[in-house]
Amino acid sequence: MSSVEAPSTTESFRTGFRSWLRANLTGEFASLRGRGGPGREHEAFAQRLAWERHMAAAGWTCVGWPVEYGGRGATLSQQVAYHEEYALADAPARVNHIGEQLLGPTLIAFGTPEQRARFLPPIVAVEELWCQGYSEPDAGSDLANVRTRAVREEASGDWIVDGQKIWTSLAHESQWCFVVARTEAGSVRHRGLSYLLVPLDQDGVDIRPIVQLTGTSEFNEVFFDGARTRGAHLVGAPGDGWQVAMATLGFERGVSTLGQQVGFRRELETLIALARRNGTADDPLIRDRLARAWIGLETIRFNALRMLDGVAAGAPGPEASIGKIFWATWHRDLGELAMDICGAGGMLAAGEPYDLDDWQRLFLFSRADTLYAGSNEIQRNIIAERVLGLPKEARG
Repeated sequence: MSSVEAPSTTESFRTGFRSWLRANLTGEFASLRGRGGPGREHEAFAQRLAWERHMAAAGWTCVGWPVEYGGRGATLSQQVAYHEEYALADAPARVNHIGEQLLGPTLIAFGTPEQRARFLPPIVAVEELWCQGYSEPDAGSDLANVRTRAVREEASGDWIVDGQKIWTSLAHESQWCFVVARTEAGSVRHRGLSYLLVPLDQDGVDIRPIVQLTGTSEFNEVFFDGARTRGAHLVGAPGDGWQVAMATLGFERGVSTLGQQVGFRRELETLIALARRNGTADDPLIRDRLARAWIGLETIRFNALRMLDGVAAGAPGPEASIGKIFWATWHRDLGELAMDICGAGGMLAAGEPYDLDDWQRLFLFSRADTLYAGSNEIQRNIIAERVLGLPKEARG
């Protein structure tokens, strides 16, 4: 991977963060190892929030942001090292991911000086949590079909927001939501959309948790009924929402994916150990599937490194589009493989009312991997039309 700094600089950064994690994931925070994550966001949320504020006090949040915005100005390879070390330490799932990895970089790129001064410091300090208001009942993977609308009130200059968002991760724990809304009457598809920062603690917002297959509720429906936000909370110009929203999605598939893959590797290694203990590793079909899973994970990692190499050179390639469909399918298949290795016992909950073990939770939640953040079908269209230049799919 291309890098602007000598390897020793990145290694020193890696060693420093690793040492800090060893010294601080102790005492009151020791029990947080491995807590949280997809399907488990309800676990020890208050304690994980306290942990992340502890990280902030030591300057270990938003490390990739420029120093002038509260970050460390870490290079791309240093950010990769940061996420890998965090995952290798089995540190708890982050609660501020959306603010730190999505909104923050978006405001740095598109926000006004006033917006950066208002919103970036509370993200660095983990004092305000954010959620993402993109998907709607009729605009999930087809984001351009947004119907939530916002109208500028002449007297106050405020935006009045009406509509519904769905599958909004951690909205029930968040204070703010960045919302893609239609601000131009009569506009269709990508045109006439705007990107608004909307406070959630107000009478015009109703947040309703969605119970998932895992029995937990980290996704939500969010209803806006006359919700208000200040005119100054528009990111970019009116009608530029699609451009800003797509930039946010680009940040979403950045360096943190390398840390995600460390977690995937831990799951695979633990599953291999289980197969050896219960004898299923002696089945040639199971052995073949485990081998394919290992090969697939290596492919995902090298594709991610190739993507970051392009980012470092200033010209991201098609790897970002390929990466999501690849890891999502791989992880879903790993959940199915886990159930086959667990055997008949995997069909039984450990206790009442719905006490799932890690493999059952993996299987159930990973069914969503190929749906959220752009379904496999939509990802294939993106690859075909935007990467390969094939004719666009006929649309009514």
